Amino acid sequence: MHRDPDSRRADRRRQFAEAAREERPDLALLCLLLAAEADPELDEHGIDAAQIELDRLAGLLPFRPAAARGGTGQGADSAAHAWARSVAGLLGTRCGFHGLPADYRRLESSLLHEVLRRRRGLPILLSVVWTEVARRAGAPVYGVALPGHYVVGFGDPCGAHVLVDPFDGGRILTDEDAGLLVAGATGQPLTPQMLAPADPLETVLRILNNIRAWATARPERSDVRLWAVELSLLLPSHPARLRHEHAEVLVERGDFVRGAAELEEYAAVVETVDPEAAETVRRQAAAARAMLN
Repeated sequence: MHRDPDSRRADRRRQFAEAAREERPDLALLCLLLAAEADPELDEHGIDAAQIELDRLAGLLPFRPAAARGGTGQGADSAAHAWARSVAGLLGTRCGFHGLPADYRRLESSLLHEVLRRRRGLPILLSVVWTEVARRAGAPVYGVALPGHYVVGFGDPCGAHVLVDPFDGGRILTDEDAGLLVAGATGQPLTPQMLAPADPLETVLRILNNIRAWATARPERSDVRLWAVELSLLLPSHPARLRHEHAEVLVERGDFVRGAAELEEYAAVVETVDPEAAETVRRQAAAARAMLN
């Protein structure tokens, strides 16, 4: 018996919320459940197929590439570079995973199953592919959420490590290269804190932020903006301002009653810290209710 789309969506969102609260969140699963919001055809079998593809790619990597001996100092540095070269050779060269400026204009570039199919995507989704494939092969790998450009690290983030840019096919980045990426995005210098391993939930929130930005630039896709905000609100930690944005999107989409109610709830929350902002939000709620007349 086929279930209606609303029931399937509710089930996926419940699974998303539960996966986000696991002790060790499964980044690939969260990205695929996110993608299912955009693609109703991505069912349980499709999610399983995407996970199997990540496993298949990992199986093409050596368990320990040449020179990956571990240890400290020069040996650890060689191990990190060996893993970086091995993964770049597979994903960047043999499989052709990379990105182009045009990918920023496509929603598919933020959907993991589409990135696996097209082998194109945004830096953060390509980095998810790299980290998930390399992790399965036993590599010491982690995501690095540089401002404006997500990359991947191999090795010890507090010691010998190497950064690579999956968007550029796995190009190894020098410290100067990483500094230029940050300066280009923010105008600020690279700091050690920016090189810390990214938390999976922070990565998912950043992907959702990208989708929200994509949809905000396309008012006709307020449906995408709405689900991106709603998934963000299901994460254990999220900016409080998203509650305000959710209410605004509801109003924009003509759901004036729910939108006004959420605006009033948000006003009550912020009133103790910013009474002026609370009053502005209450005026927004009143305007939304007036749309019903």
